Amino acid sequence: MTPRSGAHRPHVRPVVWHPPAFPARARRAAGDTPLPPVRLFPIVGAGPEDVALDAEGRIVTCVEDGRVLRLSPRGTGMDGGGIDGGGMDRGGMDGRDVEVVATTGGRPLGVEVDRDGTYVVCDAYRGLLRVDPDRGAVTELVAAAEGVAGKPLGICDNASIAADGTIWFSDSSSRFTLEHWKADLLEHSGTGRLIRRDPDGHTEVAVDGLHFANGVALAADESFVVVIETGAYRLTRLWLTGPRAGTVDRLVDNLPAFADNVSLGSDGLFWIAMASPRKAIVDWLAPKHPVLRKAVWALPEALQPGPADTAWVQAVTATGELVHDLQARVDGFSMVTGVREHHGVVWLGSLHGEAVAAFDVPPV
Repeated sequence: MTPRSGAHRPHVRPVVWHPPAFPARARRAAGDTPLPPVRLFPIVGAGPEDVALDAEGRIVTCVEDGRVLRLSPRGTGMDGGGIDGGGMDRGGMDGRDVEVVATTGGRPLGVEVDRDGTYVVCDAYRGLLRVDPDRGAVTELVAAAEGVAGKPLGICDNASIAADGTIWFSDSSSRFTLEHWKADLLEHSGTGRLIRRDPDGHTEVAVDGLHFANGVALAADESFVVVIETGAYRLTRLWLTGPRAGTVDRLVDNLPAFADNVSLGSDGLFWIAMASPRKAIVDWLAPKHPVLRKAVWALPEALQPGPADTAWVQAVTATGELVHDLQARVDGFSMVTGVREHHGVVWLGSLHGEAVAAFDVPPV
């Protein structure tokens, strides 16, 4: 990710912590399934971080220059189009297949399609937005500068919309902006938040102290909402109904990767974007004297730990049981940050590259 002009590297104040031991079995036991063949769909833009589908089956994504894009069904794999992971042209797409519906003027990340056909977009610089794709109008629902509970939004990241219009969304860090997301992971100070915006516009912090709050998803029955804590390798759950309402626990703990976004699929599973495997050096540094992580942060970016060249997703049940664990190297696509399953096809977004991707769900 390229920092905005004039951005300066901030100081970090690392917090000593003891990460859980790396899982003895990072992938499923016998019968591991590699990532099925992947189809790539060029978008003429960089960094389609998240993906969503509208009522007509069109793919919605956003890119780093602020554009909100809509991909028509033709050429998106629903008719066999696209470019497979081996580079074979299977119909492809041209500019007529990718429509620019709006521009946020910031850096849009997460995107959700609301029941009225509008999009709810999390913009790292502008905040929580509503986009009308028919008119191209962009409205601020929660301005980043105004923030919530007297604190600006540092990185408005991802959202999930309840049936009554309540929007649950994440603010990844109160310490760092998007350009310096790595600093939050190194510092591990836990300043992320899960926020609720009611239909009447009232906002409230539901859970704070999160370690880089990222993807957000509601359970099918809306009994709980989960938020990814990228820096803590877990899916944290806030119960909304029943005897545990208001309590927080873990849906999944000790993930083998830095997880990014999460979404509820049409198959009832929570699909998790596994952006990059955990780094042994990062876990080793965590309990050591903070000066070591300060030294790492001072290194040129090329020498700092970075994401691996892999495409990886997992899917778990509403009780946290692993169902799919799919990973492979894919030419032209890596660092999965967005994932959306829809009627047997899984769509992928990435913070890097200039394509969205899709594959067919394999049998379990």
